[in-house]
Amino acid sequence: MGNSKIVLVTGGARSGKSDFAERYAAVLPGRHAYVATATVSDEEMARRIALHQKRRPASWATWEVPDHLPAVLGDLCQTADVVLVDCLTIYFSNYLWAHDGDDDETVIDGALAELRAIVKGFRKAGVTAVFVTNELGCGIVPMEQVSRLYRDLIGRINQEAAREADEVYVSVCGITTEWKHRAVILPEVKP
Repeated sequence: MGNSKIVLVTGGARSGKSDFAERYAAVLPGRHAYVATATVSDEEMARRIALHQKRRPASWATWEVPDHLPAVLGDLCQTADVVLVDCLTIYFSNYLWAHDGDDDETVIDGALAELRAIVKGFRKAGVTAVFVTNELGCGIVPMEQVSRLYRDLIGRINQEAAREADEVYVSVCGITTEWKHRAVILPEVKP
């Protein structure tokens, strides 16, 4: 069992985050696994998945896990020292649709509990986990309630993942910078 490390890589669409995460993980020693959270829903998604497959080394084991990642963590962590999860945004989109009909707070609380279980599993196994996620909160407020819920859910997931991460990288225009160690920490104000 090695030393666990949690790495979060975020950015907007086509920011270079997945490419950076793949290159980051590739230079780490040990056995590699790629957790694919997307499923083929149409031809465009099939092309996107094929591009990701083509980019990563053939020696990496691919695990297709669109949901219930905590259930396979034990087996996954026995086969890999470095796990790249691409991406949290799609994984928790799948979670949201699986919990359609639940009230908003139940969905968010359940998703946060699932993320904590995932991080705890990787930490316990001593695996380096590299999570990719999208930064969704930089645009206009969506008109539809489910879109606002999704934006809020991913915002909360990203904050929790960043808190748990040892390193947080942000990609913008193909340029990636580590942010966590540059964060401004303000003292708590007592009411």
